[in-house]
Amino acid sequence: MDQGLIERGRDIAERILLGNGSELGILGSSQAYKQVWARDSMISGMGLWLCKDDEARQIHRRSLDSLRSLQSPLGKIAHNVGYSDVEDPALVAIGGRLDGGEPGAQRHIVKDTTHAGCVDSNLWFILGQYYHYRHGHDLGYLREVWPSLERSLLWLRYQDSNECGLLEVHEAMDWADLFSNRYNVLYDNVLYFAAWKAMGALADALGYESASYFATADDIRRKVNALLWYGPESPKDWDWINQERKEWLYPIKRVETELVVRPFYLPYMGFREYADRFDTLGNLLAIVFGVAGPAQANLILDYIHKTGLNEPFPVRCVYPEIRPGEADWREYFRVRNLNIPHHYHNGGAWPFIGGFYVMALVQAGRLDEARYQLGKLAQMNSLGVKDEWEFNEWFHGQSGRPMGFAGQSWSAGMYLCAYDAVMNCAVPVFNAPSGWALG
Repeated sequence: MDQGLIERGRDIAERILLGNGSELGILGSSQAYKQVWARDSMISGMGLWLCKDDEARQIHRRSLDSLRSLQSPLGKIAHNVGYSDVEDPALVAIGGRLDGGEPGAQRHIVKDTTHAGCVDSNLWFILGQYYHYRHGHDLGYLREVWPSLERSLLWLRYQDSNECGLLEVHEAMDWADLFSNRYNVLYDNVLYFAAWKAMGALADALGYESASYFATADDIRRKVNALLWYGPESPKDWDWINQERKEWLYPIKRVETELVVRPFYLPYMGFREYADRFDTLGNLLAIVFGVAGPAQANLILDYIHKTGLNEPFPVRCVYPEIRPGEADWREYFRVRNLNIPHHYHNGGAWPFIGGFYVMALVQAGRLDEARYQLGKLAQMNSLGVKDEWEFNEWFHGQSGRPMGFAGQSWSAGMYLCAYDAVMNCAVPVFNAPSGWALG
């Protein structure tokens, strides 16, 4: 693959991230989503810390501060925050003046409530604070934000409605906000594992008790594997399930009877239902964060290759796609023509997921394949509807043509992470100064 293309992509990605910086932090894109989106900004933040320009680190810090400033009394991190010109003193009291002055005509920040229940805002906020400390070593700032982190984690704990140890997530309440994953969702619970480990590392840095955080993370990993992996790589402990999680017996036995084995984690498990499809992002995060062991990681990556999910570009987000008439099809998939098969969350290819794919390949020691896929990711980001190097939002899963909005921060940020992983033959962004790693 053309090394010049790869290097050019790295330079343009940094330029896009810096250009999307604002007073509030990193905006979703230069073309749309002109707010600080919790998940987008925290994912983009991993790339910001890899930029050469120090302003990038300040942009990430502003994202964290903006999100924290509008945290709810119960601990919820907003789906996104943005500017408002409405002269409403109540909103000013919530968000604060941008200029520090008295209420008046100046803009202030408000939070969006369109997807007010999104669970992954809190998950990514904790991880964003973790790698801010991991790279910045600002112990004073960490001490300042620790109460906010504790409230964020407490809010997440209340999303475990049956106290099984895993999050129960409503439909369309995470990054796939027009999709029908629900209840014990793979993606959210992998992040839940990572968030608890991150909190343990941060507690260590502050000199606080940390063993309970690490123990809870280990418990989450064990339960994700018990509930969502079907194969000899993670055998079921039937005595434990029968004693501690009896409500899991019916769905687990049903899956074992109907599917027998699968070389990937199922996307979700409901009360009496499940989905038999491959959720690319959830499985890749399981590799990157260490929920999956080496044997599982290799099965997942082999499955991506065998099914062609990395074609024409890395990587399509679902396999197989959901079609009208199937149990998980929803009529709201037709909204703005977004989620018909091979589109958006229903089988579209996303450059930011491609970045995690390259990182997962590096994590699994598949360095030649990682370099090859980085080249394809560079080629993907170089395409555009109007211009070259648009770093688009998502691409049609079959044709590979750009379909979303240009100038996406997380497309650029995850390209930098993929580039860094390949060039260093490691995934250092999740490693702590003391040697602890999320994996």
